[in-house]
Amino acid sequence: MQSRIVGTTMPVLEVLLEPNESVISEAGELSWMSGSIQMDTHTQMAGGGGLLGAIRRVAGGGTLFMTEYRAAGMRGEIAFAAKIPGHIVPVQVGGGQEYFAHRHGFLCATPQVQLGVGFQQSLGAGIFGGNGFLLQRIGGQGTAWLELSGELIVKDLQPGETLRVHPGHVGAFTTGINFQITRVPGIRNLIFGGDGIFLAALTGPGRVWLQTLPLARLAHALQEYLPSGGTAERTEGGVVGGVVGSILRGM
Repeated sequence: MQSRIVGTTMPVLEVLLEPNESVISEAGELSWMSGSIQMDTHTQMAGGGGLLGAIRRVAGGGTLFMTEYRAAGMRGEIAFAAKIPGHIVPVQVGGGQEYFAHRHGFLCATPQVQLGVGFQQSLGAGIFGGNGFLLQRIGGQGTAWLELSGELIVKDLQPGETLRVHPGHVGAFTTGINFQITRVPGIRNLIFGGDGIFLAALTGPGRVWLQTLPLARLAHALQEYLPSGGTAERTEGGVVGGVVGSILRGM
């Protein structure tokens, strides 16, 4: 198996598979593939061996169904493109090395990689983070590719070193990192600071990948430019009315 990441702001991962080699991804990630690639969609991959495994994967932000792409009889190529501007990051899983990633961070992986719900310390901190924050645990054995949005900042934290981060900027981190959700200090900061209520506290040792373009902030920035339902209905009504009026005037 060979892989390469092509592009800059909107990268694409291209994987060249030898006969009978395969990669797995969540439903809906495929961009293109050669004619020798066969698809098989089911719930059993990525740690989903049975209903309980699939539920754990979904609880971590993944999809119920996974798709396996296998090169049948001859070499084949498959590609997965980034959905928003950002980076695609390969990580090696196994030998005690596992990762936590934000709920949309997993792009694809080799077949022995497993996905599950990620939490540390408590259910409230790991699953909900006090602010609807979800972490996906990536374990097993093999190579996984993560999709992180915006520019990428990597921090290697020493034992006991703590980094406080807006939760949306947490892209991924190794499992040696202690993760907690804390409140923004100070009543005035909490009410008037405009930075939200919660911060993620990450304490070393381990590596942290920070993303500069959280999806929630991107959606918030675009919200004022998106038409409301009423505007869309008025526009549609105006177009239909204009067409009908033109027909009537021509009769």
